[in-house]
Amino acid sequence: MVMRLMAETLAFISDIHGNVVALRSVLADIEARGVERVYCLGDLVGYGPDPEGVIGLIRDAEIPCIMGNYDDGVGFDRGDCGCYYADDAARAVGDASYRFTVGAVSPGGKAWLRSLPRELHVEAGGHRLHLVHGSPRRINEYLLTDRDPRTFERLAVAEDADVLVFGHTHAPWHREYGGVHFVNVGSVGRPKDGDPRAAYTLLRLEPGLVDAETVRVAYDADETALAALAAGLPAGLAESFRTGRA
Repeated sequence: MVMRLMAETLAFISDIHGNVVALRSVLADIEARGVERVYCLGDLVGYGPDPEGVIGLIRDAEIPCIMGNYDDGVGFDRGDCGCYYADDAARAVGDASYRFTVGAVSPGGKAWLRSLPRELHVEAGGHRLHLVHGSPRRINEYLLTDRDPRTFERLAVAEDADVLVFGHTHAPWHREYGGVHFVNVGSVGRPKDGDPRAAYTLLRLEPGLVDAETVRVAYDADETALAALAAGLPAGLAESFRTGRA
């Protein structure tokens, strides 16, 4: 007798960026849906006013987590986050964010960030999943939808999983290249697609099916923005939590 594999639904969160208010709302939404398998794709810290709170919540919930570029920069005290800045104004905001974050994360929090793996391989619903932050090649590579399709085709050739799951760009999307599903799960704490609601992805998997649903969760962005201002972070950064734009 051939046994049919059961369908599975997994939740993926990424790019929380010190926004513990958004994270609480997302985890509550995931719990309300009855989804038990949750994975975090990194960048717990940076930009937001409560990086230590985010670390504590992820650790307490025992959510499997990989390292993002901001986690690497803060955990190892590298002096920057390995981020891309479009102009000097964006760099000034980024520098202020890094200075605040590296001072706000405790030595224990930094040690935990350093302990995170850079990738995970999991199986669900008859599929092999490869979890990374930016790309399999670089922790801080931006896999944006306007990249040359040949970039994704090359990554697909090198990939031994059926589904590549990643974050980093703060904008969710799902496409198939070379037989591999590319799934960007969006950003919980600092979306950049013009929608200020927290974003995460539900991945429904069964043999022959990969269905990615972007879930948006409203949260009190004003609370995060006001906390950012109280922490001395730039006003433009605080406002970005309200607008959903960097």
